[in-house]
Amino acid sequence: GWGQGACHPAWDSAYHLISWYLYRYCGDTRILERHYEHLKRYVDYLALRTEGGTVNFDSLNDWVPWSTVTSSQMINTAFLFVDAQIVSRIAGILGNSGDAKKYADLAAATRQAYNTRWLNKSTGGYDNSSQCAQSMALYYGLAPEDQRKKVFGVLAADIERRGLLDVGILGAKYALRALSENGRTDLAYRIAVRKEQPGWGWWMEQGATTLWEDWKGEASLNHIMFGDISAWFYKWLAGIDLDPEENAFRKIIIRPQPVGDLKWVRAYHDSPYGRIVSSWQRDGNRLTMEVTIPPNSSATVFIPTSEVSTLTESGRPISRSQSVTFLRMEVGAAVYEVGSGAYLFASELQGGSKAQ
Repeated sequence: GWGQGACHPAWDSAYHLISWYLYRYCGDTRILERHYEHLKRYVDYLALRTEGGTVNFDSLNDWVPWSTVTSSQMINTAFLFVDAQIVSRIAGILGNSGDAKKYADLAAATRQAYNTRWLNKSTGGYDNSSQCAQSMALYYGLAPEDQRKKVFGVLAADIERRGLLDVGILGAKYALRALSENGRTDLAYRIAVRKEQPGWGWWMEQGATTLWEDWKGEASLNHIMFGDISAWFYKWLAGIDLDPEENAFRKIIIRPQPVGDLKWVRAYHDSPYGRIVSSWQRDGNRLTMEVTIPPNSSATVFIPTSEVSTLTESGRPISRSQSVTFLRMEVGAAVYEVGSGAYLFASELQGGSKAQ
């Protein structure tokens, strides 16, 4: 509906992202085979519209932000990087090593040009340091490894200082995920449930029963555009996620985050192998977790705890459970490998108020 010849990479890249997500969630390569040439053609077209390695035209950017506008050329360039990476990965899966290298090289060159043009290495800020700019660079892996801590610091400090998300529909996805991926699910949750404008909580205070197109409620009152928070609930509150090395939930990550004033979370996902369940509740410092792993799957389970000696499974010391294998300790969690089956874990939380 934007007219012949219009190009809006943040929108157009749904083609690449959905193709990739379907492969990752279902493990079926047919969608990759069927669409590969078209996915590649779009990346080739977008690469032709660059100057110095960055996309040189404006388009729809971080649509309907609260107040701060993020450069659409920067966003467009980020999606050239994302799409080139996806095409490179698909080429590798399909056995096309030449294309795999070609598009990996394009992605690497785009990342370098992106950082040369927009990253201020002394401050860690991208362009105007908007929350969308900072979180997008973190979420998509554009930020250089030696700059990630600084880039995240800019994002977290701005959200802490202002107490709100100043983003549009893209930043609303990236900001919550970037916070959680960098150990600040507590801050992401605090922002997600705030009842003041702008935010999902404010919508609910106005009687909303559907997602709106914009923070102020001045456009459509039935839009999915701010809906990625639902996926964040599954991945970062219930803690259900794909293992990065396996498709279709053959191997699962269970990593719940008992943050803020949350007392319980219950969620399930019907994977190709069967239903995955992650359910937890908290009573003071005591946390109980019910986890179900379907047949022919396994999982890495992160159990929030301050003391591994307090852990139990089905009422017994976890060390006596034959289907649970200890892997390691991380900050605030004990990590175990489990096979298919139903488990009831119990643990003690430090302070009983926050886990990061």
